[in-house]
Amino acid sequence: MLKVSQSFFALLQKNVLDRQRWATREQLRIAIVTWIERTYHRRRRQLRLGRLTPVEFETIMTTPATQAA
Repeated sequence: MLKVSQSFFALLQKNVLDRQRWATREQLRIAIVTWIERTYHRRRRQLRLGRLTPVEFETIMTTPATQAA
């Protein structure tokens, strides 16, 4: 578990915290939440999805008929 959290925080540091300075804590909070929801959760492989990312899982599970709608 320690390795996973170290990896997460290293990615957070590189992709959010080291990119710029924020004027307020609220701006920083929004940047962190946005990164987690838009990037980290969408690209991270998940065991319960068969080691697929959510994007890969959606692509596989979406039928052509659903895509056309």
